[in-house]
Amino acid sequence: MNIDRRQLALPALAIGLLGVVPAFAASADEDAVAKSVEAFRAAQLAADAKAFDALCAAELSYSHSDGRVEDKALFITNATNGKSKFLSLGYEEPKIRVVGTTAIVTGKQVTKSKAGSTLGLTRYLLIYLKIRDQWKIVLSQETMVIKN
Repeated sequence: MNIDRRQLALPALAIGLLGVVPAFAASADEDAVAKSVEAFRAAQLAADAKAFDALCAAELSYSHSDGRVEDKALFITNATNGKSKFLSLGYEEPKIRVVGTTAIVTGKQVTKSKAGSTLGLTRYLLIYLKIRDQWKIVLSQETMVIKN
């Protein structure tokens, strides 16, 4: 059997393109998670219960830097009761890693109070699950950063 270069070119091209497709899929998932992270930050700043409900999974476990742990209902209640008012809330240096239907997001969170003083600098960890084609937060863990 004689095989010329043209017969080899198409399968080689197809294999090369198949190697690119997962990269596009991961990138699309990372973009979707990044949008969800920004929507969550905006919901925190606005104390938006409806947005929290849409962004968080029913199984949410939210651990604060002071050690308090809240389920979804308690988190939404406490985040929207007016006791915490932010002038600004920033997520810095976000790193997003998608592994199958799970996304791991880490970075720094900087908050300022209504008086303008810095409330804190924390490191955050968000775990997302892809549930029915939507990325939902199932875990949030904050750790206070102490400066000397």
